[in-house]
Amino acid sequence: MTLRLMTVHAHPDDESSKGAATLAKYAAQDVEVLVVTCTGGERGDVLNPAMDRPGVQERLAEIRRAEMDAARAILGVQQHFLGFVDSGLPAPGEALPDGCFALAPLDESVERLVEVIREFRPHVVVTYDETGGYPHPDHVRTHEVTVAAFDAAGDADRFPGEPWQPLKLYYHGALSKAWFQALHDGMTARGLPSPMTDVLKEFPADVPAPEFTTRIECAEYFSVRDKALLAHATQVDPNSGFMLHDRDVEREVWPTEDYYLAKADVPVTLPEDDLFAGVPTKE
Repeated sequence: MTLRLMTVHAHPDDESSKGAATLAKYAAQDVEVLVVTCTGGERGDVLNPAMDRPGVQERLAEIRRAEMDAARAILGVQQHFLGFVDSGLPAPGEALPDGCFALAPLDESVERLVEVIREFRPHVVVTYDETGGYPHPDHVRTHEVTVAAFDAAGDADRFPGEPWQPLKLYYHGALSKAWFQALHDGMTARGLPSPMTDVLKEFPADVPAPEFTTRIECAEYFSVRDKALLAHATQVDPNSGFMLHDRDVEREVWPTEDYYLAKADVPVTLPEDDLFAGVPTKE
């Protein structure tokens, strides 16, 4: 039986910054992997100074689709745009723009994702937790839509089409304070400058330790993850941010990508080291 994994993200590049090494690892093991991208990232900024030139912002939707296709090929996965419009990141008190993903009726968004789930028939679905990973309205909405679609896809009374019930739902544990702290400590212990100092200052002191149920060993695919990230050239500056930490240190101190098991329709034993743990291997 071919195992199938679906991961649902808000914008192009999210799939490469959250769980990309996991996707590449499973794809290399002949698991069918589908990235669902809810929006086109049309209202994003150009975050790489080298790409901040005339014509780029005006063509951002087109460029980001091309970047997504390049990243998809690097990871060895399939990809599908759900077709909603980026909500942007409004300032406090600023209204969301008309017609954006975060304002779309929930049932409309859920029905679109249910259609994709029933066609692809994943055994495992991965998305963000209720915080969205960070408070972008599209990330929070992606969580809401995915959780609702996970349940609705197997219900013959919800939406037209043949039902399909995924067996496990996970939330990403990416970019936790614990991860930043481990890399910071690892680099400073080796006498290396740490680019994590300023990032750690942004976290409240009382952030609880992350609850991981499932840790996927995938350090050998970090280089694939990095190539996929850099394919999103408008969004990733190779000379700043995530690209600056020492990769050898990362492989030593945090060689996993981490997840929280939110729902399971199969028997599980925690902790896990495989998203497909408990999934029957025969139809």
